[in-house]
Amino acid sequence: MSEPRPRFPAETPAGSTTGGLLARCTFSSAGSTIVCGVSGGADSLALLVLAVASGCQVTAVHVDHGLRQGSAAEADVVAEAAARFGAKFESVRVVVRDGPNLEARAREARREVLGPDAATGHTADDQAETVLANLLRGAGVDGLAAMRPGPRHPLLDLRRSETVDLCRSLGLTPVHDPSNDDLRFVRNRVRHQLVPLCSAIAGRDVVPVLARQARVLAGDADLLGAVASLVDPRDAASLAGAPEAVGRRSVRAWLTGQAAHPPPLDAVERVLAVARKEVRATEVPGGIRVSRSKGRLSIGRSKAPAVPAVHLTPVQSHRDHPGE
Repeated sequence: MSEPRPRFPAETPAGSTTGGLLARCTFSSAGSTIVCGVSGGADSLALLVLAVASGCQVTAVHVDHGLRQGSAAEADVVAEAAARFGAKFESVRVVVRDGPNLEARAREARREVLGPDAATGHTADDQAETVLANLLRGAGVDGLAAMRPGPRHPLLDLRRSETVDLCRSLGLTPVHDPSNDDLRFVRNRVRHQLVPLCSAIAGRDVVPVLARQARVLAGDADLLGAVASLVDPRDAASLAGAPEAVGRRSVRAWLTGQAAHPPPLDAVERVLAVARKEVRATEVPGGIRVSRSKGRLSIGRSKAPAVPAVHLTPVQSHRDHPGE
């Protein structure tokens, strides 16, 4: 059982401190109930402060992955900030073992706890890093569009330096997560090595450039999605006759609705080959088989055993609400 959290009188963030930043945020309307993922770092503490300042009813959720000693104490930083500014607070501990794909597994654990609509403190710097990381793994237009601005990513127009300055001005001491300096992880190498190198080569700060490019590509992705929605991916002739980019998009959307993750490009290309009558059927990840019969494509279960999904379940939860 967690120790009782210290209480503070609820404090309204100063308008002069948050006003200019808040105007560039994309929170839900005042009075909305939102969940904020708050790790205790500068970005997430700024998210908490600005969410409260926007007039939302905020619950700050801290997820402890249990990956290093002392990580549970970081919940105290979040609890105190939540109490200070009048937000609700929840701490959840999950088990994520060290090993391969640690970043992805930790991210999946956070998403499972926070839920799909939670707000996160990603900034323009995170957006630029995401664009580059997705480029390195061969992502298409959706990956290069990266995160979309809106209630789930309300700080995308802010810089990381601004969240640090906001915390400093309010006397908040952010948590430093040493894993953010670990160059085993691609994200950290992009942050600490690739972004500075790109800026040096370009002779300017590339973060605004990459963030702007993401916004442009997001519009392109939306247009492509709208056109692809007019194609029936089960109609082999329509799919085979569509422009290649539209056909890929249509198949991708169709298969994504049947599996936990979007299909890789080679799987999409194999389905298009079925539509073009080059092959009768194909297997795609997720235990799915796509076959053609009488001009129609259909989805069935693959004979090959699917890899079971790994679910991470919270093992400890502590809730703390002002006034309880």
